[in-house]
Amino acid sequence: MQRYELAGADAVRAMQELVQRTWSPRSRLHVGDVAWERAVNSGRRGDTWRTAFWEDGGQVVAWGWAEPDHLSLVVDPGRAEVAGDVINWFQDLHPDGACSVLEDETQLVDALEKAGYQADDEAPFFTHHRIELSDLGTPVVPDGFMLRHAKPDEVQKRAAAHRAAWSDLGPSKVTDEDMAAVMSTWPYESELDWVVEAPNGEFAATALIWHDKVHGIGLVEPVGCAPAYRRQGLAAAVNLAALHALRDAGAKAAMVCPRGDDAYPTARALYQSIGFRPGARSKLYVRR
Repeated sequence: MQRYELAGADAVRAMQELVQRTWSPRSRLHVGDVAWERAVNSGRRGDTWRTAFWEDGGQVVAWGWAEPDHLSLVVDPGRAEVAGDVINWFQDLHPDGACSVLEDETQLVDALEKAGYQADDEAPFFTHHRIELSDLGTPVVPDGFMLRHAKPDEVQKRAAAHRAAWSDLGPSKVTDEDMAAVMSTWPYESELDWVVEAPNGEFAATALIWHDKVHGIGLVEPVGCAPAYRRQGLAAAVNLAALHALRDAGAKAAMVCPRGDDAYPTARALYQSIGFRPGARSKLYVRR
């Protein structure tokens, strides 16, 4: 067994390769989760990250991402014993850190509890939702608005739309450079990055889907609608348009992971209104 650390684009692809090879409906992470989180945050936070890989026989069987006092990890289900090695590595860095897993990832839950972590039942959590693409509703927008996918040369408009949608609780830190990194990270496809264009040319709402073509499932991450354009059905419409494009690209299903706790119900209600159905939830484990 060999352990080593990587950074930058090499780390992202190595992380995604293991996620894709081991993905199932019981997995917390999709290749799109890795793409979005690493790309959109790397310019501002990447220097605080450490990412370690465990390789056996030339194949990566586990990785851990410390960012910095929270652990994300993926472990090949056939090598569940390596989860303890990942957790020990993280504990050496952050003895009092935390880790989120899906409740269905029982091998990771067992490893965390063995290492002294306890579930924080009061912490916010996320619920995996799934929709089959065989029977989608029809997206509808008001007169003067237009549904279309973003273009590769619209980085600045795309970044501005994200900032407008995600600045309710404080200014969004996503820069044009951050969005450029997202749009250049595999498996981003502009044909699956949908927008509602307002009559004045602004992007009023957006929905990005990451397509795992091996498993035929897309991840919706993120979705947003600028406050000035809300309550017109634009978020639902842009989601449905992106899902239709995903189906046309050959996918069979899509997933999305909104907050599941009652402190933030709006996104969950939106997705369920267009046909997503809830499944397993995430749980935060802490070691004090």
